Amino acid sequence: MRAPTSRAPQPFLFSTAPRLGLIITRLAGRPKSNLHSSSFRASNILRAFSSPALALTRPSSSSSSKSALPRGFLSRRDICDRKTYSPLLTSQARKVHCERRQFSEYGHSSYQVLKSQISSALYIIPLVVFGAFVFYGSATFNSEQQLVSGDSAGDYSGKEDVVAMEQLPGRPGNLTPEQDEKLRKFWEMFLQVCGVLGDDAAGNDTETASETASRTGTKETEKPKKSRMSLFKKKKDKEKGTTTPTKIAAMESLKENDPEDKWGENKAYLETLATHPPEQIRATIWSMVKHDHPDALLLRFLRARKWDLQRALVMLMSTMNWRCSDAHVDDVIMARGEEFAAVNEKSGDAKSKKLAEDFLAQLRMGKSFCYGADKAGRPICVVRARLHKAGEQSEEGLELFTVYLIETTRFMLRPPVDTACVLFDLTGFSYANMDYTPVKFMIKCFEANYPESLGVVLVHKAPWVFQGIWKIIKGWLDPVVASKVHFTNNLKDLEEFIDAKRIPDDLEGTSGYTYKYKEPVPGENAKMKDIETKEKLLQERELLYEEYESKTLEWINEPDAGKRAVLHAERDAIAKNLREQYWRLDPYLRSRSYYDRVGVIKPDGGVDYYPSPVAPTNGTAAAIAAGETAANDVD
Repeated sequence: MRAPTSRAPQPFLFSTAPRLGLIITRLAGRPKSNLHSSSFRASNILRAFSSPALALTRPSSSSSSKSALPRGFLSRRDICDRKTYSPLLTSQARKVHCERRQFSEYGHSSYQVLKSQISSALYIIPLVVFGAFVFYGSATFNSEQQLVSGDSAGDYSGKEDVVAMEQLPGRPGNLTPEQDEKLRKFWEMFLQVCGVLGDDAAGNDTETASETASRTGTKETEKPKKSRMSLFKKKKDKEKGTTTPTKIAAMESLKENDPEDKWGENKAYLETLATHPPEQIRATIWSMVKHDHPDALLLRFLRARKWDLQRALVMLMSTMNWRCSDAHVDDVIMARGEEFAAVNEKSGDAKSKKLAEDFLAQLRMGKSFCYGADKAGRPICVVRARLHKAGEQSEEGLELFTVYLIETTRFMLRPPVDTACVLFDLTGFSYANMDYTPVKFMIKCFEANYPESLGVVLVHKAPWVFQGIWKIIKGWLDPVVASKVHFTNNLKDLEEFIDAKRIPDDLEGTSGYTYKYKEPVPGENAKMKDIETKEKLLQERELLYEEYESKTLEWINEPDAGKRAVLHAERDAIAKNLREQYWRLDPYLRSRSYYDRVGVIKPDGGVDYYPSPVAPTNGTAAAIAAGETAANDVD
C-alpha cells in the first residue's frame, strides 16, 4: 500500500525536479521499441507528476520499517516488486534496473535517481537556478564593487591626497598639447557665441595661427599670418544694441531631434541662440564661474563630451539656458536661500508657504547633508534615503533642495579637488522610500548641468529589495557615471574610501558627528540690501572679465609655444584675482547657508570640513561670520 497521504506540502522546485529525473531515468531504461508502443501512455507521465515528491533527506535509523517511511519515499521493494508503479516500468526494464542499482542501508530512492547522469543533471540544474536567483543581488553587488586602493588605517592626510589629485588628466596645468589646442579652440567658439569677437574674426572660416602652421608645414622661424580676433565687435554691438548671437559654421549641421541627444541639449542650444541676446549668454556663463578658474569650467564640458568641441559647446549653452530660464539658480535659489524660506514659511501665500515648508523640512531632518571629506579630499554629501517618503514634499520642493545643495557643495571644492563624493545611506530602506522622479532629476543634474562633478558614488547597505531598483536606475545612467558607483556593506568597506574617524556616528563611524540643523539668524544677509556696494563690486568684476577675455584672445592667436606659456601664466594670474574678488562679492549675491553658519564655508572662501562645534548664537555674531563690509571690499 501507499504511504499515508498526510504530509507537509513540498515546494514546487523540490517536488518537481526529482520526478523529472525519475521519468527520464525510466525512459532511458526502456527499449526504443517500447517507447513507441501503445502501452506507453502520456497518462503514465502525468501520473508520475501527480505522485508525492521524493524525499530529499536521509531517513532516521528508526525508519527502517515500511510504515515509517514518509509519503513518496520509494524503497527497493517499491521499485522492483510493487505494482503501484508497474505502468511505468516493464518487467524486463525493472529487472535491469534492479540489477544495476544497489541501495545503501538508508535505501531512499533519491540516491537511485541521482546515480543516473541524466537524472542528476536535471536534479541539480533547478537547484543551481534557484540558488542563483536567491544570491543574485549579492553576487551582482560584489562584482560591481571596484574598491579604490589605499591604506584604510591612520589619520586623514590631505598632502598625499593633493598629490594624487594633481595627476588627474584634463585639468588646468595638466593638459596634453592636443587638449590644450582643444581648449583654445573652445574658448574661441565660446567668445564668438557671446559676441565678443569681431566680424573679421577667423572663427567661421579661418583657422587659428597654430592650426595653420601645423597643416601647411610652416617652420617655427616663420611667422604665419594670425587670424584677426579682437574685442571690437563686442564694444560695437553694445553701442548699437545688437541682440543676435554670432553663428558658428561648424554648428550649422546640428539636428534638433537627434536620437542620441539624451537630454534634448540640441534643442536647448538652438532655443538659447534664438531667445537670448549674446550679452545675456555671456553674463550667465561668467556667473557660473564664481570662484572657479574659467579654464576649469570649460574643461568640465570638454571632458564630459570627450573633447568634441561641437557637443561641448551645445552642452555649455544648454546648461546656461537651464540655469537662466528654467531653474533660476543664481537670481532665485541661491539669492533667496534659507532665510527667505524661513520668512515665507510663516507669512507667505499658500504656494510660497508650501514650497518653503518642503524646502526647510528636508534641511531640518537632514535628508541630505555635507560632512567631511573622503581620502581623496572630496567633500562628502550624505543622502539618507530612509528619510524620504514619496509624496511628502512637492516635486518643486525636491528639485529646489537638490539644486541648492549641489550649488552649496560647489563652494567646498578647492583645487585640485574638483569633484564630490556622494554617499547614499540605504540603512532601513524599503519600497516606501523609493521615488523615481527625484532620482531622474538628480541624474539629469549631474549628467547634463553639472558635468564632471561626481568623483565617486557610494551605495551603503543596500537591502535585497534594492536589486531590482538598481537594475532600473543603472539603465538610466551614462556608462561613465555608472562606473563611479560602488557598493559598501559595512564599516570596513566604507573605510576603503573614508577614514573611520571621519565617518558620522549613524554610519558606525567614530567622528562623534551627528547632523543638527541650525536655523537662519536674523541679519545674516544684511549685505544683500547694500545695492550701491554690490554694483561697484560687479563693475570691478566686469573689468576682470574683459581683461581675461583680452588675454585669452592673445593666447589663442599666439603661434609661438614659449610666448603662449607666458600668456597662459598671465591668464592664471587674472583667474586668481577673479577668485579673490568673488569672495568679496559673495555676501552681496548669495544668501548665507547652514554651512556658513556652522563655519564650514569661511567668509574669505576658506573651507573647514570639521569646524568647531561652537557656532554663532545671535544675529551680530552671525553677521560677522557672514563677513562684514571691509575697507578693501571696494577700491
